[in-house]
Amino acid sequence: MNKIYRKQQLTPYEADYAQWCAEQGALLREGRLSDLDRDNLAEEIESLGRSDKREIASRLGTLLLHLLEWEFQAERRKAGWLLTIREQRFQIEDLLDESPSLKAYPGRRLGREFKIARLKAADETGLREGNFPADCPYSIREILDHDYFPGTPWSSDQLIRE
Repeated sequence: MNKIYRKQQLTPYEADYAQWCAEQGALLREGRLSDLDRDNLAEEIESLGRSDKREIASRLGTLLLHLLEWEFQAERRKAGWLLTIREQRFQIEDLLDESPSLKAYPGRRLGREFKIARLKAADETGLREGNFPADCPYSIREILDHDYFPGTPWSSDQLIRE
């Protein structure tokens, strides 16, 4: 437990964020609700949910990029792509397990994240943007399925080791 020995004056939010957080936590534990910086504390709590959404969107974009590379450059499949695909799926799954209210969020972000992933895939592979589908060819269920890998069948001995 963080035990903060209070000074006479509480640290302002803008002056030292870490100290402010510690003091606010101590005030909550002590039940000293009238001393809380309620406006900033409420904003910080609300931002935690936004942070999870941003992380899901970012991981979904990375996952889509590597699925596109996996499918459209089958001859250049790398072990690193496989590791990234697996990692992103597990991390998204963990975030959704921790916040079940966000289960539908990846599906809502899919179109936007796919557009970005498509552009990045073209840049990273050297292929023209037109080589990739304009709309996401994968369902959200497939994208998050640990056993789904688009394109031609593969085995781990075919992967390029970096």
